[in-house]
Amino acid sequence: MKRIFSGVQPTGNLHLGNYLGAIRNWVRLQKDYESIFCVVDMHAITQWQDPAELRTSTREVTAAFIAAGIDPEDCIIFHQSAVPGHAQLAWVFNCVARMGWLNRMTQFKEKAGKHKENASVGLFAYPALMAADIMLYKATHVPVGEDQKQHLELARDIAAKFNYDFEREVFPLTEPLILGEATRVMSLRDGTKKMSKSDTSDFSRINLTDEADLIAQKIRKAKTDPEPLPSEAAELEGRPEAANLVGIFAALADRSRADVLAEAGGQPFSAFKQTLTDLAVETLGPMNAEMNRLLANPGEIDAILRRGAERAQAIAGPVLDEVYETVGFLRV
Repeated sequence: MKRIFSGVQPTGNLHLGNYLGAIRNWVRLQKDYESIFCVVDMHAITQWQDPAELRTSTREVTAAFIAAGIDPEDCIIFHQSAVPGHAQLAWVFNCVARMGWLNRMTQFKEKAGKHKENASVGLFAYPALMAADIMLYKATHVPVGEDQKQHLELARDIAAKFNYDFEREVFPLTEPLILGEATRVMSLRDGTKKMSKSDTSDFSRINLTDEADLIAQKIRKAKTDPEPLPSEAAELEGRPEAANLVGIFAALADRSRADVLAEAGGQPFSAFKQTLTDLAVETLGPMNAEMNRLLANPGEIDAILRRGAERAQAIAGPVLDEVYETVGFLRV
């Protein structure tokens, strides 16, 4: 069976963009692929995290995976730091990747901003660790959002160079899986910016932990424009907030934007927002309830993570042994 690997950082509240752009797709893929899903806590510390909050967030992300429908019996769910091979393979890949490759990574430029000299080495080398995450399990496919395609391309470059340098086909060239209407969900306050955990305004996003009343309030206050909804998708051009709300509705309803607009075209946003609210609450409500149940039982979450780490290590160990033998590390 083909194998997928993907992960989410445990930094701040998971939001609707994480669900529609990633987690929901994982739920649908788990029956067709051998699936490994990771809480990437090592990636999280490329920027400073409060240790207690990091532990809490790690459990919260795990709870979200399960509440969304990822089966911990069928899939492997674990946290990255529990399998040392991620860091070990990342060092090998740091010695394979080229500085010029990493310098071209747009996400580093965005996160480091104008003060890149003060950014951590970890933030700069983040893509090498991401490549190690994938290649440690020889994943054949990775479900990604549009913003992660560049990192996956780098992972493929690193794998190809490793294979070429050592004249052995150790790693596959992993393929991206980009699925669904809402692969890039935008802020409810600014349709030109991605929905983000780090946005200072909580009203820019719908968190997976939000109750129904708060979801309704956030959608009601979402930025729009004065015109009614168009009847055709092409007419959303130049209307980022309208396009975002239509995209969210289409993704939640499993319909195309064209189908949504054929039905809702001409409506004022007040009416459309109410319909969107009903759909969002219907979809996210059961997930919210299950997350709360799991978070009230941290021992259940920890047991799932321990078992997942054992299963992940069983796959990762032989791969790392193969890499160490390939590069010439003495094994005694």
